[in-house]
Amino acid sequence: MRNTYQKRLEELHTELIRMGAICEEAIASAIKGLLDEDPDTRKKAIALEKEIDMKEHEIETLCVRLLLREQPVAGDLRQITVAQRIIADMERIGDQAQDIAELSAFLVGKKVKSESHIAEMAAAAARMLTESVDSFVESDLTKAHDVIRYDDIVDGFFIKIKDELIELIAGDRINGEECLDLMIIAKYLERIGDHATNIAEWVVYSITGERGTLD
Repeated sequence: MRNTYQKRLEELHTELIRMGAICEEAIASAIKGLLDEDPDTRKKAIALEKEIDMKEHEIETLCVRLLLREQPVAGDLRQITVAQRIIADMERIGDQAQDIAELSAFLVGKKVKSESHIAEMAAAAARMLTESVDSFVESDLTKAHDVIRYDDIVDGFFIKIKDELIELIAGDRINGEECLDLMIIAKYLERIGDHATNIAEWVVYSITGERGTLD
């Protein structure tokens, strides 16, 4: 019985890693579509959102089967319930990558995106996602805490971008609508970082039984 449960748990971990990889690809495609002004790449990010939704459903079904058939207790039960929380956060990340892809169509021909730190912010948010999922699969409390701390980096990029846009507006180098569009994209990336932080906090709970932010 235990061997069967362990195999199903390994399958759950594998599927979580796959879902995380799809989310990372969606973020990368959305940002590449923004910076390279490639409509096909933007469409790919939008299509990946549907794939993320399907993966969420598959993992949710796997979690329910584990709960009903294996009847886990204590720490095992926490792992499964936390996995359900994690996929909900990843589904939202997919939504935000899609939102970025759709909004980037309005920034075609605009130079401001290449003059900001938007690419660096996207890379930082994607890193948080990767590390947060890895921390769950590896039951790595230190890595989860590192993700929570790294959210300050993503927040710092948001502040930098906001300051950059203010400076560009003051110098009459961009119009307000263009600034607003890029600010919204930066806000979506900040939310992706927040969702990765949520995942890391749930990992802390799965290991310790307590969930909370770092002081």
